[in-house]
Amino acid sequence: MHDNEKLLEQFYTAFKNSDAKAMIACYHADVEFSDPVFPHLKGQRAKAMWAFLCQRRADPNDRMFDQIQANAQDGSAHWEAKYTLPQTGRRVHNKIDAKFQFKDGKILRHNDSFNLWRWSIMAFGPVGIVFGWTPFFKSKIQKTVRVQLDQFIEANPEFR
Repeated sequence: MHDNEKLLEQFYTAFKNSDAKAMIACYHADVEFSDPVFPHLKGQRAKAMWAFLCQRRADPNDRMFDQIQANAQDGSAHWEAKYTLPQTGRRVHNKIDAKFQFKDGKILRHNDSFNLWRWSIMAFGPVGIVFGWTPFFKSKIQKTVRVQLDQFIEANPEFR
């Protein structure tokens, strides 16, 4: 097993256990993260995002990962998260494919991809069915979570 595969296993095991500190230790100082909900996060904001998500304690059985592959330059993984969206109380089962690039034994770039319309249907029900595919709805979701992340960072100065 390549060291970067071990790094990814460490990262996802920490996520499964809601251990943001251990997850963040896997990231390079100049990390870049992006997904459909949290696009274009860099450095401390990317690290803060995981701490923000981990604060919502989850059953470790609701976070699964597999298909980890990595070499010296890049890697990939598949992971799934089951959770209740606090804003709606609706249950979500998100299936995510991740791509990585490494530098100095750490994750430098991390890109998660998933079907945002499928996610919005689970998260928002009929509203997600009708509007979840629109650029307006995507922008609204991104703005909402950006504000929530900003509030989290303001309350946690170690991420400024």
